[in-house]
Amino acid sequence: MPDLRFTAKTAAHTEIPRPKRAEGQWALGYTEPLNKNEQSKKDDDPLNVRNRILYTYSKRGFDSIDPADLRGRFRWMGLYTQRKEGIDGGKTATLEEEELDARFFMMRIRTDGALLSPAAVRELGAISTDYARGTADVTDRQNIQLHWIEIESVPAIWERLEAVGLQTVEACGDSPRPFLGSPVAGVAKDEIIDGTPALEEIKRRYLNNPEFSNFPRKFKTSVSGHPSLDGAPEVNDVSFVGVDHPEHGPGFDLWVGGGLSTNPMFAQRLGVWIPLDEVADVWAGVAGIFRDYGYRRLRSKARLKFLVADWGKDKFREVLENEYLERKLISHVSPVAATGNGDHIGVHEQKDGKFYIGVAPVVGRVNGALLTSLGDLLEQYGAAGARLTSYQKIVVIGVDGDKVDALVAELDKIGLQANPSNWRRSTMACTGIEFCKLAIVDTKQRATDLIASLEQKLPDLDVPVTINVNGCPNSCARSQVADIGLKGQLVLDDEGNQVEGFQVHLGGGIGEITRWGRKLRAHKVTSAGLDAYVETVVRNFLADRADGETFATWVERADEELLRGDKSVETVGS
Repeated sequence: MPDLRFTAKTAAHTEIPRPKRAEGQWALGYTEPLNKNEQSKKDDDPLNVRNRILYTYSKRGFDSIDPADLRGRFRWMGLYTQRKEGIDGGKTATLEEEELDARFFMMRIRTDGALLSPAAVRELGAISTDYARGTADVTDRQNIQLHWIEIESVPAIWERLEAVGLQTVEACGDSPRPFLGSPVAGVAKDEIIDGTPALEEIKRRYLNNPEFSNFPRKFKTSVSGHPSLDGAPEVNDVSFVGVDHPEHGPGFDLWVGGGLSTNPMFAQRLGVWIPLDEVADVWAGVAGIFRDYGYRRLRSKARLKFLVADWGKDKFREVLENEYLERKLISHVSPVAATGNGDHIGVHEQKDGKFYIGVAPVVGRVNGALLTSLGDLLEQYGAAGARLTSYQKIVVIGVDGDKVDALVAELDKIGLQANPSNWRRSTMACTGIEFCKLAIVDTKQRATDLIASLEQKLPDLDVPVTINVNGCPNSCARSQVADIGLKGQLVLDDEGNQVEGFQVHLGGGIGEITRWGRKLRAHKVTSAGLDAYVETVVRNFLADRADGETFATWVERADEELLRGDKSVETVGS
């Protein structure tokens, strides 16, 4: 692997003060690994583990896997060991990693915003059926995740994925994680610019590239030219957001340093204009800054957001322009907010006269049979293909107008609704304790049950209310930016028993609004009491709201007793 940790150019052109305490920044000369993760990456480029999987581990079995590969470098190939069955959430933080490991893997398949052909969708279904016990989830990173994968099956799965243009390389790890793109790129009438060529070029140049395979931690990318901000740019490390310059025409603004987890930060908007053919160069510049200047001492501070917060956006832009691009960027006003909902649910006319159809599985949970059926329907109705969304949804692209109604009906039959209830449309959930070793509580089934309850009790909600359900503080389902965000943890019930529950965040959002959810002091809800709590809070909102008021704006002014669900509108203050 080339030594990229320091260059004379960086030293000569950048006035970066040395921190009082070494943070492991390569560009400042701190090249020795300061934790076991950094040591592992220095010992061997994680990309090299692919050959060991192909030619050693898949032939000799699970017990032959080097622990440094199993719990480290395997992630660069999109593989995590899944949670051993029967281990409750109370043990998540107390057991050693190897005690939580099952002998099976989660496999993350990246799509990078690409259009999936009917054959690709059908093959995903077949792989799920043949190797993953029928499991499959659509994630809010536009991935497909499978479970119950055995190491012996991985080479065959990779071969079948590659035959339809898919892969798992760097789907996890301290690497360029799967890219987000607009699900309606190239077809939406209101699109500012199609970012597909830029995504393809970034992928061609920098994915599976040793120069960019060792970041301090994960590095998340979004490229979308749609004004709905459908790629969640506010919470990605680097985002390219469509803008229209009065002189130069359509291009991209640059947002950097977004991320959630236990220290959430919104991306800072640099206010620039970047032409389509320079996006890949700028991506490499931002990624290079993260690689060279990112904090490597503590994993908890190893995301780009911490560096951006410390430097500020002006310093970040200066370093990007002077040291990595060697040219100035054109300034331009950043977009303020999204123009509408970015989940693309429903039937919409394309700019070519065809239609796209956004459909909702329940909290992203699908299965092999469903994906196989979807692939068959895409082919039967002559659709161009399908894309995944950053809201755990699926968008069918390129449907002739005279076939829309029939296809919508067929999609509904297999569990993909184009006209879902608010609750089905607006609820997301992470993997949860069923498979994730970090999780504390159940999420997928709990969210599914919550949707069913709310559809029965509040079926005709006339305004959107989003619910994001997370199994731990890492916020894979973006708990801090939902109308009702739920962060899994163990809580005490009325009898003093420790049970599954959630910390509640209220009134957050990204897109049309950008704000953190409000946390009420010591406010938690048990999993068993979740349905009743959400129903009460939503009913309080409906009774107390002003004309045209959204849930998020109501939360800002509402009485705390209404938000806690302790009282209803009729009784508060009595």
